[in-house]
Amino acid sequence: MAENDMATTNAATESRAIITVLGGDRPGIVAAVAGALSERNANILDISQTILQGTFTMTMLVDLGPADFSDLKACLDELSATLGVQIMMQREEVFRYMYRL
Repeated sequence: MAENDMATTNAATESRAIITVLGGDRPGIVAAVAGALSERNANILDISQTILQGTFTMTMLVDLGPADFSDLKACLDELSATLGVQIMMQREEVFRYMYRL
């Protein structure tokens, strides 16, 4: 990979985050998280969600764009308490480093 391509890739992953949601299923979880992202001009690049025997799970890849990571994380922490689910957000490069093979 050329040096410029690597720099572009690093810059792209630095502006992206992985958001995971886990908890009891209830209406409005996806809408609430997507709304919080939209309010901060963050863009959902990919999303996967499922319900496993009543437990809601969702993973999102998000382009933060102009959104401030700390501000969005604080918002999601509040939303987590409101919804009664666990919401975690990590920078993409940290997530990939932690789960590399």
